[in-house]
Amino acid sequence: MQSAPLKLVSLMAENSAFLYRGMAAYLARRTGLPVEVDESVCWQERERMLDRGEAHLGFICGLPYVRKVDRPRPTVELLAAPVMRGARYGGRPVYFSDVVVRRDSPFHCFADLRGASWAYNEPGSQSGYNLTRCHLARLGETDGYFGRVVEAGAHQRSIRMVVEGAVDASSIDSTVLELELALHPELAPLLRVVETFGPSAIPPAVASTTLDPDLRRLLRQALLHMHEDAEGRALLASAGIDRLAPISDSAYDDVRQMALEAEPVRWAPAAALSSPLLCPAVG
Repeated sequence: MQSAPLKLVSLMAENSAFLYRGMAAYLARRTGLPVEVDESVCWQERERMLDRGEAHLGFICGLPYVRKVDRPRPTVELLAAPVMRGARYGGRPVYFSDVVVRRDSPFHCFADLRGASWAYNEPGSQSGYNLTRCHLARLGETDGYFGRVVEAGAHQRSIRMVVEGAVDASSIDSTVLELELALHPELAPLLRVVETFGPSAIPPAVASTTLDPDLRRLLRQALLHMHEDAEGRALLASAGIDRLAPISDSAYDDVRQMALEAEPVRWAPAAALSSPLLCPAVG
């Protein structure tokens, strides 16, 4: 029997922290295992905890997932993936990147953003970093498309930088944007989506490969059946999730391919790249 608590960590946007707190409590009740969410350190250290096996469960972006699982000794194993409720997701475990600008800006499509200022959340992000650079590569724009690029540190900070006029545009995880606008409806009239990239395979729930295989199976089953009881269904719905579904590693081949295509992209002059302003989370 598991005696020490299982640690659950989220590397996702802070606006969904309530979900992972609820997830830990739900899994503890459903499995009889002690499960606690660890928010005592910043997301970078939580990621290192997952790699070291000090955290047992994690919700992570698809880009770091493939980097971890493609190592000679994988540090994580897939458990399940969210299927979002919105019609745009088509009942599949996918998400998008929405390019946002201020509503009163002169930008109406991605092509208008040549030479503009751009914020991204973090270089380990599929939605905020990898997908935009892949899009530029597919356009043949590999050498300084934007005039200035800022690493904001978080999708929510990128959103506010756009609203405040600190940058012209940013690519935001669609699930983060939808939740942020639900939590802060005053932002909606201030923003406009001018382009959508994707879909990409959605950030999954993973288990550390140091965790006993029987416990991994138990946790996987609890996650996959969450939507079948009222408590689990309500918790998922609070974050716009319909259910957690099985997913295979091959579903993330799109992320792998985009990362390869994005490699040659230098998206702004070197002198116009800014370091992070803060460090909460990715997606």
